[in-house]
Order: sequence, then C-alpha cells, then structure tokens
Amino acid sequence: MSTKEKQSLFYRFIKGIEVVGNKIPHPFYMFLYLAIAVLILSAVMSAMGVSVTYLGVGADGKVAETVTTVRNLISAEYLQSTMAGWVKTYVNFAPLGLIMVMMLSIGYAQSTGLFEAVLRKTLLGAPVFLVTFILSMVGVCSNIASDAGLILAATLGGAIFSSIGRNPIIGALTGFVSCYGAWSANLLIAGTDVLLSGITQSAAESMGVPGATHPMVNYYFMAAATFVVAGITTFVTEKIMPKIVTIGKINPPSDLNERVTPEQNRGVKWAGWATLAYVILILAMIIPPNGILRAADGSIIPKSPFISGIVSILFMLFVVAGTAYGFGAGTIKNKEDIPTLMGSGIVSALSFYVVALPAAFFIQFFNDSRIATILAVSGGEFLKSLNFSGIPLAVSFVLLSGLINLLVTGASEKWMILAPIFVPMFAVMNFSPALTQVCYRIGDSFANPMAPVNFYLPIFIAIISRYRKDDDPEYGIGTVMSLVVPYSLCYAVGLIALLIVFMLLGLPLGPGAPLFLS
Repeated sequence: MSTKEKQSLFYRFIKGIEVVGNKIPHPFYMFLYLAIAVLILSAVMSAMGVSVTYLGVGADGKVAETVTTVRNLISAEYLQSTMAGWVKTYVNFAPLGLIMVMMLSIGYAQSTGLFEAVLRKTLLGAPVFLVTFILSMVGVCSNIASDAGLILAATLGGAIFSSIGRNPIIGALTGFVSCYGAWSANLLIAGTDVLLSGITQSAAESMGVPGATHPMVNYYFMAAATFVVAGITTFVTEKIMPKIVTIGKINPPSDLNERVTPEQNRGVKWAGWATLAYVILILAMIIPPNGILRAADGSIIPKSPFISGIVSILFMLFVVAGTAYGFGAGTIKNKEDIPTLMGSGIVSALSFYVVALPAAFFIQFFNDSRIATILAVSGGEFLKSLNFSGIPLAVSFVLLSGLINLLVTGASEKWMILAPIFVPMFAVMNFSPALTQVCYRIGDSFANPMAPVNFYLPIFIAIISRYRKDDDPEYGIGTVMSLVVPYSLCYAVGLIALLIVFMLLGLPLGPGAPLFLS
C-alpha cells in the first residue's frame, strides 16, 4: 500500500470519528436526556424490585448489613418535592458556586492581560537551547488561563520558533499539545481543580464516601506531571517531529510583533511584588503553630481553615496579582474598571451555567433513585470477583476515560456523568475519591489533542495555516491528527507511568489526600 493510500485511509478514519462524534447531542440535551432516562429507569427497576445487599456504615457509625432498593421517582410525592425545590437543586449544585467564584478572579486576571504578559516575558527571555523546554513548561501551566492560554501558547510557539529560524509549525504544535495534552497538570491551582473537585465532592458526599475532596487533592501529582509532560514534549519536539514534519515555511511573517512592551514589563514586576507580599501574608497565617489558618489542634491537613478556605485564598491571589498588573501596565485606568473586567470571567463561563441546570437534576435523580448505589455495589462486587484492583484497575479507568474523551469533549461534563458512578464504585475497591479523580484526569488529558470533535482544532488549524508553504495542501483535521498523535501516545505512557510510581511508593496525591481509604 502506498503512502498516499495510507494517508487517505487514515483521513477517512478520522473523518469517520468526526461524523460519529457530531451525532452526540449538545451537553445540555445530553444531561436532559440522561435525567429523563433515570426517571424512567427508576420506575421500571422499582417495579422489578431491583435491590442490593451490602455492608455499610450506619448512622451510629457501626458497620451493618444494608439493603438498598431502587426508588421510583415518577411518583406524585417525589415530583412535588422536585418542583418545590427546583431553585435549591440548581443553586446548591456543588460545582456551580465554586466555578462562579473562581472564574470571577481567574477571568479578571486574564482580562487585565497578566497571563499573556507573563507567557511572553518567560518565553522571549530564554536562551535558545532552553526555548523548547520553557515553551513546554509555560504551555502546560498556561491552561490556567483556559481557552486563552491554549490559543496564546500555540500562537507564541509558532512566533518564537520563527524568530529563531525553526519550523513554526513545530513551535505552534509544542505550545498547543503541552497545554491541551496536560489540561489538568499545573504548578498552580487552576479552575479545573476547583470544578472537578466540586463534582467529586458532590458524588462522594451523596454516597457517603469518605476522603478529602478539596481543590488540592491532586496537587502533588499534577505538579509532578507538569515536569513529566514538559520533558516528554521537549523530547518529541526535538527528536521525533523534525523527522516527520515536512510542512510549513521557516521564514516568519513580516507582521510578526510579539515582543513584551515596557508597560507589560512594568505590570509583570508590580504583579510579582504584589504576589510575593500576598504569599508572605498567607504564610504568616500558616507557619506559626497558632496561625489563624491552622486548625484548633495546630494541624493544617486534612482539615483546617487553610484547606476549607482555599477557594477564597486563590480568589484573592488572582485578584491581587491581576490588579497590580493592571495598574502597572495601564490596562486598569481607575477603580471602575475592576468590576467590569471581573465580569468578563462570568461571561466566559456562561455556557457551563446553562449545562449545569440539567446536570444538577441528573445527578440528583441518579442519587435519589439509588441506582448509583446499585451500580456501585454491583460493579464493585464484579471487579472483586475478577480480582481486578490496584494498578490494573487504575490503568483501565485511565484508558476508558481517554477512549470516552475521543468522542465526548469537556472535562467537567464527562465527570458529571462518570463521578457519581465511579467514585462510589471504586471506593468499594478502597480507592480514595482523589485517586479516582486523578485517573479520570489523566485519561481526559492525554487524549485531548487526538480528539477530532472539539472547537479548538479549527482554531489551531488557523494558527498553523499562517505558516503554510505555497505548495502545501490545505491543512485539515487529518493534518493536525498526524502531528499530535506522537505527543498524545507519549503523554499516555508517561502519565500512566507516573501514576504507577505514586501507587507503588504510596505517595499522597495532594495535601491530606492519600491513595486509598484505608
């Protein structure tokens, strides 16, 4: 078979995935259909008398045999209570408040231009031989700026590689995959940490699963993953991609102007000093044995004002840094600009608030019907019967998450569906909520660049088309897929290997977040 025929087959395969993926409804309707399905299933399973018997912890704290039967939700009493508590169900949806608060601050810092200036200053100030690694590191950490970080990392990657005489397609690719393929890795706590932990908390609390579920439960792993992904990206970019990338012109466009302005430099300095002062203030409330952010017994983890107040601490961090940058760079002219810029974060998350409405009811129906308990106990017993636990179980869930991610994008939307099932199910196998969550995040991350059904691909194609040679074919999904697959496969191997190391050594995944429940 000729190379041209192989490329044609590969392209048709990718187009087939795209066609199938496009058949999946919008997340709003997906959760709506799932909620309706749960209502119907609850009535059917209740009529059939479906139940499970298991050992559980009662209200008195003692382990006793428990019998759970599916509850019929299509009853006058339940429907009346649902209608009466309609607003309460939506407002009390755990991720809703968390993402609203965090997007106020992260969106605010992003709107002042802080993230863009830091990325440019970090990359353009690096020695040539460190450009790839630093671009990879900044690409990984730029996911804190969400969509803007992804686009900015790809744009800067192409511009910087052009400026040093290297193929800009590879540079743009390096920025794109390091951000998108490590969507959950970061040296800082990002909105993703807050959102996913909120969903995990909702699933764990509703099923009585113990274990920490604060936004930092995966921090140790994600911080380590930042260096792993950056190292893998650097290796693939330097050793593999130059041999297979034959597209793209080397000379940069004549309108290239990516330098850091004096105003941006001043803003970054002000933000740096303000951040340092803020960190010192927080440390002053943590380090002393009687610090006000410590628990009554002087501890910090697993529970303390510091852990329970991490969202407010992070909120103020981004507000302080963004405000200092804004006044320093001149993007904030007066105090009236602050609430206006802060509102942009809420606007960028509006689509989530819409999807959260049917999602909140789906999760409530799923839990109230007790189907989640049936699935958790039955699934746990099935896995036990197969002797399938520990590392094999964790790796299997990583691969399952990655497979799902190829057709269904959106980390939070998928986790809203999977968390109520797998958090309690894996708790039966002694997995902590933190471990179940990190397995999901690995699969959701490494498969991102390969997913043919997401709105980032057209944006990336537009970025690399800027550097297309006259004799190059038009860049399409097949072009992007052939470029990102080496990175995604290496990310899968590297991140799974890191997970295995954590599990073999029994390392905690975050503050007060062990791997196992006991």
